[in-house]
Amino acid sequence: MKVIKETKKEYEVEITGESHSLCNTLRKTLMEDDDVEAAAYVIEHPIIGQPKLYVKGKNPKKSLQTAAETVKSRSEELKSLIISSEDETKK
Repeated sequence: MKVIKETKKEYEVEITGESHSLCNTLRKTLMEDDDVEAAAYVIEHPIIGQPKLYVKGKNPKKSLQTAAETVKSRSEELKSLIISSEDETKK
């Protein structure tokens, strides 16, 4: 991850090696935060472009950290549900 812009109310990063899946999930999770005014991302070239995520709000860096933790937690919960359902079908 490379920081492109960091001010008190704006934070923009380039997320190397990621795609729409992670960026859209982060964007959506960021928009659940009342302290976030705006969250968006762009991939300028569909083949070689690296996603750039933009966050505007009270403390955008903290909001992005919180969103990442939320996405991780939700992913772990989904993984547990999948494993649990696999165990149920084997019975």
